[in-house]
Amino acid sequence: MSRTTVRTARRTARRTAVAPLTTGDAELLVVAAADAAERAGATVSVSVLDAGGHPLAFRRDDRAVLISGETSTRKAFTALQLDAPTADLAGAVQPGGPFHTLPTALDRPLLFIAGGLPVHRDGRLIGAIGVGGGAPEQDHAFAAEALAAFDGATEG
Repeated sequence: MSRTTVRTARRTARRTAVAPLTTGDAELLVVAAADAAERAGATVSVSVLDAGGHPLAFRRDDRAVLISGETSTRKAFTALQLDAPTADLAGAVQPGGPFHTLPTALDRPLLFIAGGLPVHRDGRLIGAIGVGGGAPEQDHAFAAEALAAFDGATEG
């Protein structure tokens, strides 16, 4: 391979490489969501997964219902696998919907309740956040506020 070809390949790789979700990013998301919930008087759990679906950060308010830990993780996993907000997917699993049998088709159950959002950097999926424990609309709002904080911190 010529030097020119190698240099061109390296420049292309630099332009197309996207930094993965880091533990620092995950902590920012968790803190922002937890702070939003606290301001609203809600007690929640927050899960952040990397692009492979592996946990990077988790926090459960000690007053939150125990199942919120599981629901936050499933919401994040669902948002990650389908690269879509879980709030937008609820109708798709209703009888006759395109994903009607999907929630039970996988080894790891999906959860089609608002509160899960995919996380993108430079237009690429790098992870997901899930919030559970509040009303679905609250969980979605807390996750969205965390995502806005993440986007604001990573711009520039």
